[in-house]
Amino acid sequence: MSLPSRPRPVALVTGASAGIGAALARVYAEHGWDLVLTARREAPLRALAAELALTGAASTVLPEDLADPAAPARLQQAISERGLTVGGLINNAGFSRTAGFLNTEPTAHAQMIHVMLTGPVELARLLAPAMVERGFGRILNVASLAGQMPATGGDTLYGPIKSFLIKASQGLHLELRGTGVHVTALCPGYTLTEFHDVNGTREEVSTAYPRWMWQTADHVARVGYAACEANRPKVTPGAMNNLLAGLAKHLPDRMALNMVGGHAKRLRRI
Repeated sequence: MSLPSRPRPVALVTGASAGIGAALARVYAEHGWDLVLTARREAPLRALAAELALTGAASTVLPEDLADPAAPARLQQAISERGLTVGGLINNAGFSRTAGFLNTEPTAHAQMIHVMLTGPVELARLLAPAMVERGFGRILNVASLAGQMPATGGDTLYGPIKSFLIKASQGLHLELRGTGVHVTALCPGYTLTEFHDVNGTREEVSTAYPRWMWQTADHVARVGYAACEANRPKVTPGAMNNLLAGLAKHLPDRMALNMVGGHAKRLRRI
């Protein structure tokens, strides 16, 4: 007599339409997870769901824009209505504005904060209690190397938001230690995705930094998955990225600010 198979765990991936989010969805599917895929664009989510179905993973597509403050609650309700139990939360959605603080509309700043700061916090607060109750859960917050560096002029809010996400992840990691719920902040550096196409810096970053500094979304996703399974509070893929983070941490403030100031000049944004 064969034993009944255990149900596959379900992971909610935000910003799953491309880049690191789509790569994370593929890695989780590869490791036996089903997916709830959300992003603004429905068509890429449908295409990814069809791709993942070939691996045996079932995907639920729920288009949402986390810039809307009501989006986290709608996602939770839609998931509940479908009878799904979320065992993994991958907060990946994000974007940046590089035209400068004074040249960016306040509405765009508010959208950044909702998508990358408020949204991840609210989703974790909505979904983590049930994870703790079940004694199993995974929360992977996609932050950035930028969150470990001084803020960059021109992209003024991005680094500070990611720094918040790192600190919040570390705090939640400590709070949930021993509950079976793992919390990790993933801090990639330059990654080959649509990110720089969307914010309009593709040409600048491609010429400013050598090819060896760039990582693939698949590599970043695999590092993040492994770190979350090991319950590491933070992981930064790549030796060079770890070196840069260490330099920024130990250099005097003036030297560190000059370092990121040079970065902004290379991008010709300020």
